[in-house]
Amino acid sequence: MRILYVSTISATINAFLIPHIHLLLDLGHTVDMACNVKDPIDPSLLERGCRVFPMSFQRSPLKKSNYAAYQSLKQLISEGKYDCVHTHTPVASTVTRLACRNMPDVKVIYTAHGFHFFEGAPRKNWLIYYPVEKWLSGYTDLLITMNSEDYGQAKKRFHAKAGRFVKGVGVNLDKYVVPSENEKQKLRQEYGFASEAFILVYPAELSYRKHQDLLIEAMVGVAKNIPNSKLLLVGDGPSEEDYRQLISERQLENHIVLMGYRKDVAKLLMLSDVAVSSSRQEGLPVNVMEAMATGLPLVVSNCRGNRDLVKDGRNGYVITGDSPETYAEKIGQLYKDANVREMMKHANLTDIQHYSTESVLKEMEIIYKELLV
Repeated sequence: MRILYVSTISATINAFLIPHIHLLLDLGHTVDMACNVKDPIDPSLLERGCRVFPMSFQRSPLKKSNYAAYQSLKQLISEGKYDCVHTHTPVASTVTRLACRNMPDVKVIYTAHGFHFFEGAPRKNWLIYYPVEKWLSGYTDLLITMNSEDYGQAKKRFHAKAGRFVKGVGVNLDKYVVPSENEKQKLRQEYGFASEAFILVYPAELSYRKHQDLLIEAMVGVAKNIPNSKLLLVGDGPSEEDYRQLISERQLENHIVLMGYRKDVAKLLMLSDVAVSSSRQEGLPVNVMEAMATGLPLVVSNCRGNRDLVKDGRNGYVITGDSPETYAEKIGQLYKDANVREMMKHANLTDIQHYSTESVLKEMEIIYKELLV
């Protein structure tokens, strides 16, 4: 069959979807891609004959260029005689389903990485995004969700012909290693961190959504009780200067490091003791899964996605509410109890197997074989 993969930007394909496209190619299908090509598509796909069609998608749904993308995509799907379109990310998926409305022979799969409406979301999100998703679900042959809250919403409220709950897009477990103590100390020496430091890590965009200011406030208490503590905030983003100022105001320069955008997240996880997340909103967070694959205990916010992955007291702690004091308390408990850290490490290494690329692709293969007949 001829299949078109659609995403708002090419980075989504490169970061998450390459193994999925290779799976379809291995099953004998022809696969092309349509997206805003901000980064070159991985050459492994081009070498196998996949074509890339640039689209003028913009993340802001009100941009006029999204209408031009709608016209281009509609023409591409019709003229390309595609049997199936698999779409990802909100804007691209809205445009795609609108384009396919009057194409009954084209099967539409939509993978929702996280609806913009969710428990605790601003009212405007429910007023704007929920009606659109509900309406367009009627033009969706298969709606794939990746956390329990979204699956429940889709099953209860939407009109897709079929729905499936798949545990993410898959984590490459070969990329993440549980280090020996010797390997951990070598990495710390390489990166200039003290061997005795108690290191917390949070790889995420510096933004309101990721809510790092909560962790900065928590570090006031952590630093007081754990003088050798350090928090590594890995990433860049619109809130960077605000966070830098807050760190200065709280006099935490010796305890918090703004690492910027990094390509060595796997190593930063390996040299750390605990992974944290303060996010207000998630779909199914890759950073949490990567920490699980490295065997790190977790202290995370009680948001959708986080609570799918972290079971309080088993492989980490789930914090309800914006409480810096509770974060500090739970981090302190992990610092004091190596046995709990070890227990959580083994729980994470067991649980992450369900989210591996291998496990997810087995499920996707079944889904594709059922739908693409």
